[in-house]
Amino acid sequence: MDRNKAESLLKKYVKSDKMLYHSYSSEVVMKALAKHLGRDEEKWGLAGLLHDIDSEITNADPLKHGLVAEDLLLDEGIEEDIVDAIKMHNEEATGLERTTEFQHALAAGETITGLIYATALVYPDKKIKDVKTKSVTKRMKQSAFAASVSRDNIMECEKLGLTLNDFAEIALNAMKETAEKIGL
Repeated sequence: MDRNKAESLLKKYVKSDKMLYHSYSSEVVMKALAKHLGRDEEKWGLAGLLHDIDSEITNADPLKHGLVAEDLLLDEGIEEDIVDAIKMHNEEATGLERTTEFQHALAAGETITGLIYATALVYPDKKIKDVKTKSVTKRMKQSAFAASVSRDNIMECEKLGLTLNDFAEIALNAMKETAEKIGL
């Protein structure tokens, strides 16, 4: 499926601007990770874009989120490895642990977007352009800051051979390139 069709499909199921911003952020972070790791940028970008396609259908129920997406996306002809990564970004629903690079990348990549977004919002102008990597990594250590953001998921960057600092820099720079589209 090409990117434009994927975005149309996403918008069919996701109406919230906040969720769309998260999807767009996850898409650019995944593309940047793919580029850094020498993987398929379009494929990884589609996984980022579509990973929360069922969030409104399931009310983000951790026991259903990802599983509904799996059925929906397979019916749409999305490649199985993309669907697998999307399903596995929520281990709770599957009862399985992530094992592949693609699964770890999506879990870490989509999660760090929330930390970066929250970091930008504490800046006076609430713009991502001024956010520094050090600010993001500092807030990783503050468990009360963006408390719903799973630090364990973000640390799966190490399974990709990336330090937290390098991972945060890749993700932050990717999100800066799409700041207007994601409301920052």
